[in-house]
Amino acid sequence: MIDPKLLTARAEDVRKMDAIDPALYHKYGVKRGLRNADGTGVLVGLTCIGNVHGYVVSEGEKQPVPGQLFYRGFDVVDLVRGCEKDDRFGFEECAYLLLFGRLPTKQQLADWQEILAEYRRLPDGFKEKAIIRAASKDLMNAIARAVLTAYTYDENPDALDLETNLGQAVWLIAAFPTIAAYAYRAKAHYHLGHSLVLRYPDPEKGTAENLLGLIRKNGEYTKLEAETLDLALILHAEHGGGNNSSFVTHVITSAYSDMYSTIAAATLSLKGSRHGGANLRTMRQMAEMKQNISKWTDKGEVADYIAKIVNRQAGDGTGLVYGLGHAVYTLSDPRAVLLKEKARKLAEAQGRMDEFALYDTIETLGPDIIRKAHHGAREVCANVDLYSGFVYDMLGIPQDLYTPLFAVARVVGWCAHRMEELDNAGPIIRPAYKPVYKARDVREYQPLSERE
Repeated sequence: MIDPKLLTARAEDVRKMDAIDPALYHKYGVKRGLRNADGTGVLVGLTCIGNVHGYVVSEGEKQPVPGQLFYRGFDVVDLVRGCEKDDRFGFEECAYLLLFGRLPTKQQLADWQEILAEYRRLPDGFKEKAIIRAASKDLMNAIARAVLTAYTYDENPDALDLETNLGQAVWLIAAFPTIAAYAYRAKAHYHLGHSLVLRYPDPEKGTAENLLGLIRKNGEYTKLEAETLDLALILHAEHGGGNNSSFVTHVITSAYSDMYSTIAAATLSLKGSRHGGANLRTMRQMAEMKQNISKWTDKGEVADYIAKIVNRQAGDGTGLVYGLGHAVYTLSDPRAVLLKEKARKLAEAQGRMDEFALYDTIETLGPDIIRKAHHGAREVCANVDLYSGFVYDMLGIPQDLYTPLFAVARVVGWCAHRMEELDNAGPIIRPAYKPVYKARDVREYQPLSERE
């Protein structure tokens, strides 16, 4: 085992050698995080898949507008309302739309659901080899490993033609829910001491119903619960090409790597706490607030505690109120608006309206508190993470599965973005990094015997 003192010393060497004066980023016009000075993203590509609309630029200035999310040109609110009107689940329809570019006919949707049902049941031996025998404590790692293992089951895994990749995409979209559910059941058994319960997916049911049936010990759920999870899957399926994991998909595809490596990398990008793991940070902060606010319906007490978080007197010391604010949305996040509706219904059904009131108060009062504390702050609205964790908690979904559920939905967007990158055959994505040492700083090589 490496001596911890040696690691500490070497880490200090790395810090000294890698340190870059922050002023140099401004001097050379480096867009850190691929962000412009006003917070907008640096334009690095074009897409036909999704559009995140949260502001307009008028006379060179950003103007906030109510948020909209479009899938292939369709407002996601319209897609959700259409399914609600027909009293049916909508994730499969949205997956078809994102992958193939058009809304399915009734027969096309039925055929699509039949294909997904067939592929949800994993190949013989796959779950044992890829998931069960090496149960991981981290489910996102388990999913990524299973995806990489799927490469060995494919007769033509390195193909770059659209036909083969579409077939691979369909399998991944169908298999992800089962992989995530089995990865959770394996962890629960091998690391948490629970019984190992594995069911086959029900071919008569869709993604949301199967997920609830596979992760719950008794396999039971209500219609409202399944509808709520279906909505969450719809809202997380795509969010433009610039989000971290979708951009990873474009980067790796541009190198002509295979589908499985690309999706595994996107999965591990989503794992990060600044991306897919954001709702866990929100839930941790909410747990602290629930513990320290004596009356959740007291707006004054809630406001005081939000102010403490903003002033770094509470929370994790960052001054951030998790669940509020977004890189693009300004006045509203349509995902949060839609999910809040279901959150209210679940809270009413479960007798948790005081808790819902706390979330609602944070959404109402938080933005103004943030703006007053940070003069010149941009418009702040509730983002989807404010309500997604609360919804998952009411659904009885373990926190281990929060980010994997995000991946179950977002794999649709990743596959669509891979198709787009392959179809347009752009050059390999390679932005520039400027060395910050001068020619005079180039060091002279010393023979090993002369080094101190």
